[in-house]
Amino acid sequence: MKSLFHLAYHVHDLDAARAFYGGVLGCREGRSTATWVDFDFFGHQLSLHLGTPFPTTDTGLVGEHRVPMPHLGLVLELPDWQALAERLRAAGTRFVLEPQQRFAGQPGEQWTMFFRDPSGNPIEVKGFRSLGTVYAA
Repeated sequence: MKSLFHLAYHVHDLDAARAFYGGVLGCREGRSTATWVDFDFFGHQLSLHLGTPFPTTDTGLVGEHRVPMPHLGLVLELPDWQALAERLRAAGTRFVLEPQQRFAGQPGEQWTMFFRDPSGNPIEVKGFRSLGTVYAA
């Protein structure tokens, strides 16, 4: 069964969201009104509505680094992850967790990075050599 996820959350400013999700991340904009905008978030539907973003705390652990919880996550194949990391760097994105490799040479080997959108919503992007190894233990 193939399916898409739909996630909706709040942002402070739709123009800033458009610049970040559309411009920096390269997501195609879909429908919108004066109070919300949809994006094709790497094949999934992301709906951003004007309002107060959800609260987060730095209670997650990635290695020895604290990361925001809850957060939106995305999994990409490694070349796409590397290209996105470069786009984010070129845009001057401030990382919560700099792009880095984890579990080198082990099952589940991956690359990860954490950053926030202009409203402070946390996003993690993971990269894998093969999406078939996402659940490797």
